Amino acid sequence: MLALPCFTSIAHAQSINPNAQSGEDLALVFGDRATISVATGNSQTLRRAPAVATVITAEDIAAMGLHDLNDVLETVTGIHVNRIAPTYATSYAIRGIGGNGVINPQVLVLQNGIPMTDVYNGDKGNNWVSMPLTNVSRIEIIRGPGSALYGADAFAGVINIITKSAAEIPGTTLGGRVASFRTADAWIQHGGKLADMTVAAYLQVGRTDGQHSIIDQDAQSLNDKRFGTHVSVAPGSLNTEYRALDAQLDLSTGNWRWRSSYKIRNDIGFGPGVNSALDPTHHSDSNRFTSDLSWNSAQLINDWNFGAVLSYLRLAEQTPQGIALFPPGARIGPSYFPDGMIGGPGRWQRTVRLSGFAAYNGWQGHAIRIGAGHDDLNLYHTTTFKNFLLSPAGLPIPTGPVQDYNAIQPHILPHRRHINYVYLQDEWQLLPDWVMTAGIRHDRYDDFGGTTNPRLALVWDASVDVTAKLLTGRAFRAPSFNEQYGINPVNSGNSSLEPETITTHELVLNWQANYKLGVNLNLFDYHMASIIRSVANPAPAPGASYRNVGQVNGHGAELELNWELSDNLRGSFQHAWQKARDPQNGTDPSLAPRHHTFAKLNWQMAPGILLSPQVNRVAGRQRSAGDTRPPVSDYTTFDLALSTKLDSWELSLNARNLFNADVREPSLAPGLAIPHDFPMAPRSLALQLVRKM
Repeated sequence: MLALPCFTSIAHAQSINPNAQSGEDLALVFGDRATISVATGNSQTLRRAPAVATVITAEDIAAMGLHDLNDVLETVTGIHVNRIAPTYATSYAIRGIGGNGVINPQVLVLQNGIPMTDVYNGDKGNNWVSMPLTNVSRIEIIRGPGSALYGADAFAGVINIITKSAAEIPGTTLGGRVASFRTADAWIQHGGKLADMTVAAYLQVGRTDGQHSIIDQDAQSLNDKRFGTHVSVAPGSLNTEYRALDAQLDLSTGNWRWRSSYKIRNDIGFGPGVNSALDPTHHSDSNRFTSDLSWNSAQLINDWNFGAVLSYLRLAEQTPQGIALFPPGARIGPSYFPDGMIGGPGRWQRTVRLSGFAAYNGWQGHAIRIGAGHDDLNLYHTTTFKNFLLSPAGLPIPTGPVQDYNAIQPHILPHRRHINYVYLQDEWQLLPDWVMTAGIRHDRYDDFGGTTNPRLALVWDASVDVTAKLLTGRAFRAPSFNEQYGINPVNSGNSSLEPETITTHELVLNWQANYKLGVNLNLFDYHMASIIRSVANPAPAPGASYRNVGQVNGHGAELELNWELSDNLRGSFQHAWQKARDPQNGTDPSLAPRHHTFAKLNWQMAPGILLSPQVNRVAGRQRSAGDTRPPVSDYTTFDLALSTKLDSWELSLNARNLFNADVREPSLAPGLAIPHDFPMAPRSLALQLVRKM
């Protein structure tokens, strides 16, 4: 997968668009927020980017008093962050896509342009848990298809997390935070020079007991009723604790840059339980190491820029003491588990990606980009510790003590996938006020074949203050290793799966009404096909398997307003509406909200003192087909952030869910396991202190 360095100058932008200078002047007025690179690989003004895009800067994050990526994404138009089964992991639903309650492979998450994909599930991984923002420079998001540039899983959108460079961390910074739920973090950052090399280093450690909202009934409550037992832990609290370590080293000299990061999450709680049965004692561990070496050379040859990236990701996930699928004393059919029904999957994977590109701007009115790459995805080691075996009918049979059954009945075996790809993109100045961006990419997989995905964008500067965009594109979502090669009589993999596909059309209007008021309106529709779902096997075969079945059609609108009410008061308002429909049964297959509203104010009360109230409303979430429970309740939360700066000190206080709203995310249909949905965090407070040395 290609990392996308930014090295387009104003002169280069004007070679594509003679009117680009005014856009670059806008960038100087509004700061880094007005430019983006994730849309094309070239740095350009947000207004003219051939995509529906959002940029959140470190300054935005600080003003809102936010500390984690999940909280930031909830403030982005068209994105809702919910919690999913089986481990209470976060899911990023973009325009209603990805909120299916299980996994989240329709959204591609990048860190500095490098995919953070867990090949087992095809998403960021159930043990992603958190992403602190201390070392984040900016977050660039595109809503809509991105496979023409990024390949697999850039299906509903792309999220690129860009970390801070040495220039953004002058000297040494120390910081600490204490918060509700016995949460504490401490960090140190340093940016400077070592001989001819610039160095940025970062280390953060933290822990939390997590929120302890109560689950009144769980899957074992249902089994207790069925089998006459009384062993459920419910009513009981969620298990959302974890310990964290995050580190990064960023070195650059000349045309070379090397970045490495290490992310450890230990003692991760399973939320409501991996099998929707409360498990207060077991935990999982995860460690993720990433490293990328990039080389960029502007004008190595006249009118040509070149770049290459070699990246490596190693991800290890394991459960040292296993997972309690059901608690001690559970009875499942005729089987009795005095120590509980225990499972303990472990997976180790490494991903190597090599990519290169050439950008040519010697053809008047064109900016051409050509790229190619190779990905090596390797799930190289697995373990399957448990105290049961599954019968051919999928019923658990007790086998005594927990042991490794990987040689007898593994959950998956090691597997390797190779991908080769090429792409071509042209940004063409059709007329003085018209730019067309056309791109196409072909990916060749060694297990399921090839897929070709084009995109076309037409951007029209109708006037100095109005820009219109017409966008269309196709994207794909590759089958995950589990969906293709998982081994489970209850729900088995299918090696003949094909990719999911989506075709999206978008109309965008950007109006800078005056210097103080900006308005964005986005209209979209999409068609998803070959959707991968778990389907019951034909009788008399037991269990289910993954198959390409069904379609989904969706459409919606997104409105954004940004205004400066006075020199000391700025505000923004956004509302997203979406509706999806499965033509087979006429129902909404998504668990995402139909209406999502977010608004905030930034009030400079006095020099160095900033107050930021925020309101977030989520409404109109639909139950899945066959789920007869009442609709999921709407909710509105209020947050408040107060920060002050004095010389080299920064102090901030943040209150989340200030009025303690009852916030719940929908559990899976038909709601028998967790009938009253997943409760989210109640009111919380955080106090942060930062010292710049």
